[in-house]
Amino acid sequence: MIEFIDIHKSFGPKDVLKGVTLTVEKGQIMFIVGASGAGKSVLVKHLVGLLRPDKGRVILDGTDVTDFTEKQYYEVRKRCAMVFQNSTLFDSMTLLDNVALPIRKHFKMSLKEARDEAYKKLALVGMEAEGNRYPADFGDGMRKKVAIARALTLNPEFVIFDEPTTGIDPISAAIVDNLIRDLSDRLGVTSIVVSHDLRSIFGVADRVAMIYKGLFRLDGPPDAYRTTDDPIVQQFINGRPDGPFEL
Repeated sequence: MIEFIDIHKSFGPKDVLKGVTLTVEKGQIMFIVGASGAGKSVLVKHLVGLLRPDKGRVILDGTDVTDFTEKQYYEVRKRCAMVFQNSTLFDSMTLLDNVALPIRKHFKMSLKEARDEAYKKLALVGMEAEGNRYPADFGDGMRKKVAIARALTLNPEFVIFDEPTTGIDPISAAIVDNLIRDLSDRLGVTSIVVSHDLRSIFGVADRVAMIYKGLFRLDGPPDAYRTTDDPIVQQFINGRPDGPFEL
């Protein structure tokens, strides 16, 4: 469904991605992990045209989107929604209107029609009863759920989650994890999750790929990370300060 083929990306003298290849199958929950600055977010931004590779190809459902124009990427972004690390909700708008905003923009609906659709999306994340309240009334975890509801407004086939549990408490993080799993099971959404949250990796991931020094070090099911004898992966998973891992 999604293919990154031999992706290279540099910023000035820093080579971030050095020939990364990855295939994400339909319906999978794919985690991309690695140290801060390893290139996790850099890779996934290539799918929606926020970055362009220096070399390599990006394929979506058999279509090469690497050289799409900005206008062509509009359709890609409808199919591939992105949930950023910060929820980026409008504080002056209710939760319902935050979710209704992209519906009105893309589907040219009336405010009432858009709110009706937004209510359905809030229901998917269990926030329908809070639609008339404001983002400031909630903690980071609940705001993240609303951001996910907003990402679902265009009925995407793929959702990219960029550090979805960073900076939120463990209970809220578990709620977000369960929501990602539920979206896959109920709606068949294919998820790419950029994360370094080990609890999430072992709790909801179908597959995990670890970036190290611009390449994938290990790509496999979560159990592969428990059983590997690779000292680099072991040090990362166990969070040890001593060892061969280099930042």
